[in-house]
Amino acid sequence: MRSISSLTGRLAAFVLACASLPALAAEPPPIFVLNSLDATVSVIEPVGWTEKTRIPTGKEPHHLYLTPDEHSLIVANSAGDSLTFLDPRTAEVQRVVYGIIDPYHLRFSPDMKWFVTAGNRLNHVDLYRWDGKEPKLVKRIPTGKTPSHIWIDGKSTTAYVTMQDSDELIAVDLATQTIRWRTPTGPMPADIFGIHDGKTLLVGLTGSDGVQVFDVAGAQPKLVGKIATGKGAHAFRAGGDGGRSVFVSNRVANTISRIDLRTLQVTDTYPVPGGPDCMDVSADGKTLYVTSRWAKKLSVIDLASRKVVRQVNVGRSPHGVWTLDHAKS
Repeated sequence: MRSISSLTGRLAAFVLACASLPALAAEPPPIFVLNSLDATVSVIEPVGWTEKTRIPTGKEPHHLYLTPDEHSLIVANSAGDSLTFLDPRTAEVQRVVYGIIDPYHLRFSPDMKWFVTAGNRLNHVDLYRWDGKEPKLVKRIPTGKTPSHIWIDGKSTTAYVTMQDSDELIAVDLATQTIRWRTPTGPMPADIFGIHDGKTLLVGLTGSDGVQVFDVAGAQPKLVGKIATGKGAHAFRAGGDGGRSVFVSNRVANTISRIDLRTLQVTDTYPVPGGPDCMDVSADGKTLYVTSRWAKKLSVIDLASRKVVRQVNVGRSPHGVWTLDHAKS
């Protein structure tokens, strides 16, 4: 019969051997792609680069946003008048909130008290109070034609919204729920990106070939410049490099430009086929995920080589893209 000490020794050796094995890596969170014409979300597994599943949503999901507590990813279904809440880690459907009228674009204020949506087809901006669980409508504000994208300043005082078909930028005062000012832009303004502590706004011109620069530090806005990027300048994404740059997708030119935020000059250009639209950046800042709107694909760009290294088939008219494992700024 083996001695107790012998068995103890073998057990200790086994435990030591197990401890020396490499730990199994946790499965990374999925990449979500909104298929606007299919009313679905593609859930992409970013190791084998396969589409794990497609989740039904309301009609025309275009944009998405993480809740302040980071427990839910909100998909805004503009023609479905609803919000679909997904688990950002598992892609499980948590709930659907109905009665949110025409939520094309959406954004939380930095203080997490306001939830703002742009009604693209119905020409209004809705201001909701957010109590951590439910949006409660405070004011519906009539705007110009086709509200497109929203950006909210760092102090949570002002929501800036582009008017795609009346070629305007408006500023909405959140305290009074009124329009503070409106100013003309170039053709078909789309996404907005704030820099210089919110004193400067970049506005992508989908109907032109670049980005307009507005000084909004004073009582009235001033157009102070334009950055040539490419035809169909549309969406922005922070560069993942600590606030030094921003990407803009040029949907018609089939390129993405990187803009240096100190010089406001284009420093890099990346060719991307199929009408590049929304973007996200990997946590290490090395990879750019882009929806190719007209090609029904998610394009993956290696930023060092400036090349598309893979594409994943998704649904029709892919628009918003997001993953929890992304660069913060």
